[in-house]
Amino acid sequence: MQFLSLAPFIPSGSNFEAAKHFFEALGFTITWDAGGYAGFKSGSCEFILQDYNDKAFAENLMLTVKVDDVTAFRNGIIEKQLPEKFDIKLGIITQQPYGKEVNIIDMAGVCWHFVQ
Repeated sequence: MQFLSLAPFIPSGSNFEAAKHFFEALGFTITWDAGGYAGFKSGSCEFILQDYNDKAFAENLMLTVKVDDVTAFRNGIIEKQLPEKFDIKLGIITQQPYGKEVNIIDMAGVCWHFVQ
């Protein structure tokens, strides 16, 4: 047996519609929408956004997403003014043992590690 993919359920926080718009602005495409759940995809990266608001859970959830150019990725977020539009937190680029990374804390409180 071989595992083929992983698509975690990600909490949206208090505003499911705004979270959907944020992830689209970030570069993901909605592949399906079933009311309180929506599938997102970009390249080989997939997740399911869930209309779920549990601050303690969200603030303890971290995900790693590989990107080909972390500097261009971060610059694109700044150019689109996503921190101002969606009240997210954007970190600086740091060198980690596993690669260069920039963190985003989304509206629910989930920490996304974008790593090159």
